[in-house]
Amino acid sequence: MSTTNLVRYLLIVASAAVTVLLFNYFAGTIGLFTAAGIVAALLNIPLAWLERRIPRPLAIAVVFLGALLLAGGFTALVGLQVLNQGQSLVLDLRKTLGEQDLSPMHRFLEGYGLDKITQLLQAGLVTGLGVLQTLFTSAFTGIFGAVISLYMLIDGEKLWRGFLGWLPDAHRDRFERTFKQSFLGFIHGQLLLMLFLTLSTAVVFPLVGVRYALLLAVIVGVLDAIPGIGATLGIVLVTALVYASQGGDIALRALIASLLLGQLQDNVVHPRVMGKAMELNPVVLFLALFIGQRTAGLLGVFLSIPIAGMVSIWIQSVRQEQGALPETNAEPQASP
Repeated sequence: MSTTNLVRYLLIVASAAVTVLLFNYFAGTIGLFTAAGIVAALLNIPLAWLERRIPRPLAIAVVFLGALLLAGGFTALVGLQVLNQGQSLVLDLRKTLGEQDLSPMHRFLEGYGLDKITQLLQAGLVTGLGVLQTLFTSAFTGIFGAVISLYMLIDGEKLWRGFLGWLPDAHRDRFERTFKQSFLGFIHGQLLLMLFLTLSTAVVFPLVGVRYALLLAVIVGVLDAIPGIGATLGIVLVTALVYASQGGDIALRALIASLLLGQLQDNVVHPRVMGKAMELNPVVLFLALFIGQRTAGLLGVFLSIPIAGMVSIWIQSVRQEQGALPETNAEPQASP
């Protein structure tokens, strides 16, 4: 390896390390602006449809006010109900842990020193409810994020073109194509999958006798945002919570219902929603998840897969162009 290449690689590693340090230092700010950007990108879908019928300023006002009303209604109705069900579930778990006559499963776990599992589930649920309550009561963050989303919605095209201006001319079109296909396509599809699984779980669980259906549905839907393992984690966690609070019979019903809904999502809804927006090798998928978690925590977990998809699509497009280059540049042989 020449000295020039060695210095180049060392500078790349140093730049990556500095980027990670800066990302960790400004993680809260970056997370807020990233969430605002995702919200603006989602609101741009109805905006693009509406501005073909009415002037753009009026369309922006209608879309933004409609989004605020939906968010406020969701917070007032669904959010508060989820918090109430979460507090009731915590009380049930504490009551179950305080009983002297343990079920056979509890005695089995206690015999092998695994009785801490239920306590960890309870502690994790209490922590999650605290985070959820903080989000609902953080008015400043919500207002600030809404204002950022509004300005991104108004000047989104100008901001996007300004960002593309930092890229080399030869790569702007390819970056724009891969970003829309991979990143935005994945975000849209994943949100639709989360919405489907949350709503279907909230409808099916009461039919099979499971209490706290709305809270458990939200847990399953949020965990489903983690590609690859999110659905499995959601099924395991929900089944454990139902077993600890409502008994083995209800837990078995919840497990069967969750498995059926998961199969319906994977085999019917997922191909229609995602299409070819994300095609990653499972090994690359898990590698991206671990790197994202290590780099940016929870935000990195959510964004690692679409970023990895962008890199994969970019590499494929470059290889396709290189493969087609000889045929394109080949000159026809002169006839004798």
